[in-house]
Amino acid sequence: MTKKHIQLSASPTPNPNAVKFLPNMHFFESGSVEFQADVDYLSESPLAQQLLAIDGITIVMIGFNFVSVTKTQEAEWEVLLSPIRDTIVAYLESGNPVINRAFVDEWRAKKNANASDIEIKIRQILDDEIRPAIAMDGGDVELVGFDNGVVSLRLQGACSTCPSSTMTLKMGIENRLKSEIPEITDIVQSV
Repeated sequence: MTKKHIQLSASPTPNPNAVKFLPNMHFFESGSVEFQADVDYLSESPLAQQLLAIDGITIVMIGFNFVSVTKTQEAEWEVLLSPIRDTIVAYLESGNPVINRAFVDEWRAKKNANASDIEIKIRQILDDEIRPAIAMDGGDVELVGFDNGVVSLRLQGACSTCPSSTMTLKMGIENRLKSEIPEITDIVQSV
């Protein structure tokens, strides 16, 4: 059996506590899944489990072609970058799946179950335009709900603790969604 050769680059994000790692491979078609140590689905990604075991790491996001890692405020990148890189490369070279693809498909299907027409349109704009742009910075955005004109969104990955997340939410996402969907009166960040 030939060992896979993994090329991995690291890219800073607008969040000083998050770094986006880009391997020379895709994990699934689109989207992302965020992992924290206390989520009940952590076992769906052995790579996320291994990264969260590194002291100082709080969030791991597995995107379609990236891994975003968020550290605590106190932790230092100088100490963390090598163990994170080594963990990702060793795991990817093993050839084991980064995430359970059936779980990703289930995750996606669950989001659209019982959605209103407006929620489906919001998701379409998020998926087609906004999520790819946010993914470039190692983050993601998830629709939590739509009620009485108010859209609740959850910023994830590098975006969840980013100092400019309010600007992203209000100036970028809100303006784009309101321009297409007049029923939207406000956008709020959900935790």
